[in-house]
Amino acid sequence: MRVTIESDAMLSIAPMMGLTDRHERFFLRLISHHVLLYTEMITVNALLHGDAEYLLQHDQREHPVVLQLGGADPHALSRCAHLVENCGYIGINLNVGCPSDRVQMGKFGACLMHEPRLVADCVEAIRSVVSLDVTVKTRIGIDEYDDYGFVRRFVEIVANGGCRTFVIHARKAWLKGLSPKQNREIPPLNYTVVYKLKEDFPELKFVLNGGIQSLEQACEHLDVLDGVMMGRAAYENPYLLARADQLLYDPQAVVKSRMDIFYDFLSYVEQQLLLGVGLSKMSRHLLGLFHGCRGAGAFRRYISEHAYRPGAGIEVLKQGLSFIEPDGL
Repeated sequence: MRVTIESDAMLSIAPMMGLTDRHERFFLRLISHHVLLYTEMITVNALLHGDAEYLLQHDQREHPVVLQLGGADPHALSRCAHLVENCGYIGINLNVGCPSDRVQMGKFGACLMHEPRLVADCVEAIRSVVSLDVTVKTRIGIDEYDDYGFVRRFVEIVANGGCRTFVIHARKAWLKGLSPKQNREIPPLNYTVVYKLKEDFPELKFVLNGGIQSLEQACEHLDVLDGVMMGRAAYENPYLLARADQLLYDPQAVVKSRMDIFYDFLSYVEQQLLLGVGLSKMSRHLLGLFHGCRGAGAFRRYISEHAYRPGAGIEVLKQGLSFIEPDGL
């Protein structure tokens, strides 16, 4: 029986390299029970030739979590899919949107938009060996190939390979001349393209990514589309997700305070420190919790300056908290 990602996919947090590791995902789960989380992209070579056990490691309390794979070899992807399913992830997302030079050298990511039949083969190969939902994250175009017909043809061919859900970053990507950061900011957003895809393929699911800064914005798109994916806005100001469960999933859901989230994460940090995890690997995800509160700058500075030091423990986080002015929460 194939597992499908249903209502919990309405709002999701984008896979972000160097950011959405297992500590960040645990932290975000303390804020929302329902928002769909993604791992950082993991390449097939890393899984097949590296420390797969470490790369796939996660806490069951993080769920629902989808693992994002990077690769373009159907056979290698199918081998990796077995590993992913055995580790308990609820879905696999294929990266067809990253424009970095390193990814292009591996002949996957956004450059695969030129090869929709290969992407369809990859999706089909993964689906043939696992019961997980298989989705594709892509762009609306690449380089000069940015007309609607280009992305429409891509979606049509990949859907024929069995993909039923597309996460669309509503910008095209430039494969040369722009850094990954610039590719997230310079090409203009065009939400109309994603709306048009939904109109042309009503049987498919479309999740909009790119430029979403608030839950209110997300709700506007959810009137038309099947899901919205937030990225760095949620990383830099994670507390904006505090009302997500109540607004989108369960009107009776409790909205936790920043302080409750802080102390819940503190308990997790204590456990991880005992396992040998360095404080800075976890504390960096906490820095945006008090975004907009008085003392937030001092909180971030203190923790950033002290968490990396040898032997640093939870006293660093407690001391950092002392800079937050209670009447400013």
